[in-house]
Amino acid sequence: MRHPYTIKEIARQAGLSEATVDRVLNHRGGVRESTVMEVHQAVKDLDRQRTQVRIGGRTFMIDIVMQAPDRFSTAVRDALEAELPSLHPAVVRSRFHFRETGPSSELIAALDKIAKRGSQGVILKAPDVPEVGAAVGRLVEAGIPVVTLVTDLPSSARMGYVGIDNRAAGATAAYLAGQWLGGRPGHLLVTISRGSFRGEEEREMGFRGAMRNAHPGRSLVEVTDSDGLDATQRDLVLAALERDHDIVGVYSIGGGNAATLDAFDTLGRECAVFIAHDLDHDNTRLLRERRLSAVLHHDLRQDMRRACQTIMRAHKALPDDGPALPSAIQVVTPYNMP
Repeated sequence: MRHPYTIKEIARQAGLSEATVDRVLNHRGGVRESTVMEVHQAVKDLDRQRTQVRIGGRTFMIDIVMQAPDRFSTAVRDALEAELPSLHPAVVRSRFHFRETGPSSELIAALDKIAKRGSQGVILKAPDVPEVGAAVGRLVEAGIPVVTLVTDLPSSARMGYVGIDNRAAGATAAYLAGQWLGGRPGHLLVTISRGSFRGEEEREMGFRGAMRNAHPGRSLVEVTDSDGLDATQRDLVLAALERDHDIVGVYSIGGGNAATLDAFDTLGRECAVFIAHDLDHDNTRLLRERRLSAVLHHDLRQDMRRACQTIMRAHKALPDDGPALPSAIQVVTPYNMP
């Protein structure tokens, strides 16, 4: 594959030895297919990030580790790479470790691998379970600062959290759903990708608390553990709709919204109000088509910039700017899409 990069640069980007990269590039064999793919991905990542290359300046290699549906991971990658030039005079390189689902042990293995080989920082979206918290501790012990994104690990040794106030977001969703439904009877479906994500749990708590205070007679029906994946989400929502014929609206905390709407369509059921999170590709399309009532959105590019700056502050490359406020929650409708 043709490229302008040195073996040393590709090896650093891929987190592999120079000898391994040399074998792959010169087709010498004896390398696992997954390793070959890592080398090719490293070259692609370097291609996308070339706009930031310049002579001089301090370079930070940051690892982004996420368990999330591809649609959200892609949005995070795009947001980060769009923000890289704004971080000058520092140069930030990024390695991506994305997975849609799977046991926590796989994610922990990725974190431990980073701790072993080294990094200037980790941006992490992961379940809030003790084993992940322990892996974060090992990263910090190795001198690698960790910033949590979107969903927090507050009991871990992470340096900071970047994202919205999730309880406030849930309460906002309850307010909007209550206003749209008015006095119309019916139950609300609350969909969660996985209960171990603290951010989703807090959104649900905020939603339930606000609904209980303002609309105590309205029942909530929960669907969880779909990992936000469309096929699983559709089956779970279909089952919920078939069990409960009074569901008239949705608060989607964990995604899979096209699949949720497909389940309503399959049964010929009306969804009178649908509140979702994040303007990813699917939600942007659904909002334009008026299939979603509103999307609770936060500026992902700003979040990624803040996460990188937090890591740079850990290395004394930027001055401390005091406590960070949560990201602003934007209520987006078809009429004010950014």
